[in-house]
Amino acid sequence: MARGDAPEDSYHLVGTSFFILGLGTLLPWNFFITAIPYFQARLAVVNVTGEPCDANITSPGDAFNFNNWMTLLSQLPLLLFTLLNSFFYQCWLFLSGTQLFLVMHSIPEMVRILGSLLGILMLFVLTAALVKVDMSPELFFSITMASIWFINSFCAILQGSLFGQLGAMPPTYSTLFLSGQGLAGTFAALAMLMSMASGVDAQTSALGYFITPCVGTLVSIACYLSLSHLEFARYYLDKKVSHPQAYELETRAELLQADEKNGFAGSPQKARLALEMEPEKEPKLEKASVLVVLRKIWVMALCIVLVFTVTLSVFPAITAMVTSSRGPGKWSQFFNPICCFLLFNTMDWLGRSMTSYFLWPDQDGRLLPLLACLRFLFVPLFMLCHVPERSHLPVLFPQDACFITFMLLFALSNGYLVSLTMCLAPRQVLPHESEAAGALMTFFLALGLSCGASLSFLFKSLL
Repeated sequence: MARGDAPEDSYHLVGTSFFILGLGTLLPWNFFITAIPYFQARLAVVNVTGEPCDANITSPGDAFNFNNWMTLLSQLPLLLFTLLNSFFYQCWLFLSGTQLFLVMHSIPEMVRILGSLLGILMLFVLTAALVKVDMSPELFFSITMASIWFINSFCAILQGSLFGQLGAMPPTYSTLFLSGQGLAGTFAALAMLMSMASGVDAQTSALGYFITPCVGTLVSIACYLSLSHLEFARYYLDKKVSHPQAYELETRAELLQADEKNGFAGSPQKARLALEMEPEKEPKLEKASVLVVLRKIWVMALCIVLVFTVTLSVFPAITAMVTSSRGPGKWSQFFNPICCFLLFNTMDWLGRSMTSYFLWPDQDGRLLPLLACLRFLFVPLFMLCHVPERSHLPVLFPQDACFITFMLLFALSNGYLVSLTMCLAPRQVLPHESEAAGALMTFFLALGLSCGASLSFLFKSLL
């Protein structure tokens, strides 16, 4: 996928670095939601650091609505920062025409990435340290919620900055970054299972669990610092900054070749691209209007909002409350970490990876919005599963197999539809509009997450 004059990515070091950075951006969210049993146990009594952590504890922590508040406070910072980014993007367009501004803008980007990673590291260290500190449930809840807010604020800045750098890289590296994000949940679930199966006491197990993301964040920092020493990364990142017009023309040429290869030789987009590529015309970068771009990608934006609204409305607020119907035992202890978190993240990652092989339905199809709407069926299905603590709805699907089947389809469809919409959105716009399209899609992604987190309070009250 690299240009003909570009150096090679030796030993795939740049690809590996972006994969690990993608994993690092979602480690905080996944490590917090996977540790729900630990947090619920800490919120149950005053002194719990020496008590065993039962994986099936749900009702004590529910007095604080921990699952719901954690989900909401994790997504609101992302929504806030993507909203600001989309707003200021239109303002930046009037300034980004000069090389001086682009050079100056690249310096704060490095500061934002490294500062965010260091902030995440410090907050993970605090979370790990709190394992050894006895305090009241109210104080522990307040500190944990504040940590979740700030750590996800850093994650929002980090993710937005890294997506900006990925815009300068070949498309393959965006896929690797998204694959790393998809694997973050599986990594967290496996870390939880290993800590539970280690046989040590609950306090030591929790401490080891929260030290793991600290190590992962340190590795992410090392990977980012290594990019400036890798010739392949410097070639793309420096070229976009120092030669934006040449970079734009090369990008357009690549899209023309991709259209011919994929059978879109007569597409309107190719005609416009070819017109812009005529040699006798002076290359000129156009300013992308956010409203114009939104009119082109509104279907993709709507779909990603619907997909994440459904996902966050029940996961993990409802799904983490589902228990095994087999009664006490080893399977019941490991049921939720395996069948909820590990299964979800594994199938979500598989769904994201499927778009590397095929894209169906394509950007001209009408099935995509329908598929996104059909996922609302998962809401009542999960609410009717085996959740012991309920007051209104009956249990219609008590079997463990039902929950596992629902989760498998739920996670697979989430990963595939999210990746599909993010892949198709840039194809709806011209090359010079792709950055605005990416900023808008990121905002609507965050909007869907926040809507789903808000709806989780309502759905939980209906149980």
